[in-house]
Amino acid sequence: MKKSVDKIIGRVTRQRGANGERKVLQKINIHLTGEQAKKWNPARGTEFVAVETQDGIFLRPANPPLTKIYLEPTLNCNLRCRTCMRNSWDEPSGDMPMETYSRLLRGLKNVQTFQTLAFWGFGEPLMHPQIVEMIRMARKQGIKTELISNGMLLNRELAGELVEAGLDTIVFSIDGTTPESYSGVREGSSLSAVLENVKGLRDARIMKFRRNPEIGIEYVLMKSNLPDLANIIPLAREMEAGFIILTNLLPYVESMKDEILYWLAASGIFPAARSKWHPEIILPRFDTRPENMKYLKELIEHSAASGYQPDRNSRAEGSCPFVRKGSAAVSWDGKVSPCVALMHSYTCYVLGREKKMLRHTVGDVSAESMTEIWNREEYSRFRERVMEFDFSPCVGCGGCDMSETNGEDCIGSPFPTCGDCLWAKGVIVCP
Repeated sequence: MKKSVDKIIGRVTRQRGANGERKVLQKINIHLTGEQAKKWNPARGTEFVAVETQDGIFLRPANPPLTKIYLEPTLNCNLRCRTCMRNSWDEPSGDMPMETYSRLLRGLKNVQTFQTLAFWGFGEPLMHPQIVEMIRMARKQGIKTELISNGMLLNRELAGELVEAGLDTIVFSIDGTTPESYSGVREGSSLSAVLENVKGLRDARIMKFRRNPEIGIEYVLMKSNLPDLANIIPLAREMEAGFIILTNLLPYVESMKDEILYWLAASGIFPAARSKWHPEIILPRFDTRPENMKYLKELIEHSAASGYQPDRNSRAEGSCPFVRKGSAAVSWDGKVSPCVALMHSYTCYVLGREKKMLRHTVGDVSAESMTEIWNREEYSRFRERVMEFDFSPCVGCGGCDMSETNGEDCIGSPFPTCGDCLWAKGVIVCP
């Protein structure tokens, strides 16, 4: 049995009450195992927030520690996909300089809570000429590495190098399970070519006696590719994928706005109201075999909204998965943003409404350490505001003139505002 250690004394606060103020409940002793204390290393006096759930009180840090960075190695890409943010901007492309990357890693050496570096962004990571060295450097520092790719550039030589570098996880963006539907989304790509490249990666793991990288699939759901889901399990088996991430489409061009599948689910109106015409359906974990699903098909067809519900307290209108889990995003030019949605300026369509998203940066890793940026008072205050999710409920109310950008909202929240964020509603999901 692991010995418990009295690591810190913290303050527990309650979420904002009717007067908008947080209330300190009491001082408590927090007992951690030796391993937990080493991993999280909370300082004495760390403030926790008490979130009431149906199962009891859940304690979380008011200001979560840094655990993950989404790193954009490059803004260059070899494809032009219909679903991509790149269709709604005119930004210069470039690769992250290795000097900037090295400085970032040096600044993370003493951050005990930091765990994962995800090579992910709005370019193709495999286009960076030194992507293998980037992964190798991170693994030497004990950092878990993930990479999201369209798979077209993953030849056998590169596959072997990624295996040797120690890449932990690779996620392939697959938005169609037939050659026709796949190429219809990913212009310039070929499903058969990607599958052949994945086979080369699996062969490289065998040849080098490695289990990693684990293979995953990310699938963007749209009206046009929904029928393809019938083939997603056989495709995953062929790829030997260990997991599948289903996410929704965020349209970046007007022609795609009618492809979304969450007109009701995004607002959560029907499940919250428990309308007798659209009852909420809560399903347990079960084997999704055809013989089981045929009895549930009618139930699912008649539910107004179902699926993932983000972790939130009873008062909040959303819960940011990036801030809550201690993540940040670093773009190819070294600029740091609180999440991937704020890495660039672009146009998107939220439930059919055009919205101009303006970039928000909080620092530059080419000039300062990630620790300095993370601990900056302005950035800490922003994370606290996002954790409480004190923004206008734009998704649920349908929006107004003030929701045409992510500037100030109708309750006076300053830029950047997050009331229209579909990540915070659990509609858009990232690995």
